[in-house]
Amino acid sequence: MSQGQRIRSYDYVNHPYARVREALAANPQAVFQSATRAAASRAKSLASELHVDVAGLKVSAEIAIVVREIQSSPGSGTSGPATVIRLEWEAVNMPHLFPFMQAELSLYPLTASETQLDFAGVYQPPLGVLGSAVNALVGHRIAEGSVHRFVTDVAEYLRTSLK
Repeated sequence: MSQGQRIRSYDYVNHPYARVREALAANPQAVFQSATRAAASRAKSLASELHVDVAGLKVSAEIAIVVREIQSSPGSGTSGPATVIRLEWEAVNMPHLFPFMQAELSLYPLTASETQLDFAGVYQPPLGVLGSAVNALVGHRIAEGSVHRFVTDVAEYLRTSLK
């Protein structure tokens, strides 16, 4: 991942790792889109929607998520199995006004029936020096809130859809 503002969030899914890995590896974009409740009319695109509530102000942006790589490791004597989904996203409309995100969504078993989702990303604030100033004031909180909501939405979708 490139240099920029680092951001991290995590959640868990109360299903075994193999089921969660299978669902995400089969079609991560569909999971992300369904989880973020993108409108059905946009189903032809690979867009999702990020949203966050900051001090009573609702902020949302339609984003295009690109999955760059999915890498699974079976585990060894010292570590368990894990899957890493490398992804990027940017706003669909006026991407120059919103941060560009590069991230890894890692999943690994916590127990036999619980799976951890761990998001680690780096984003570039838009608009150069002005964007960096806005990021220092409120932008980072909005980015953190958006990422946390994204991870929570994905975890909740997987908790309810994997029966």
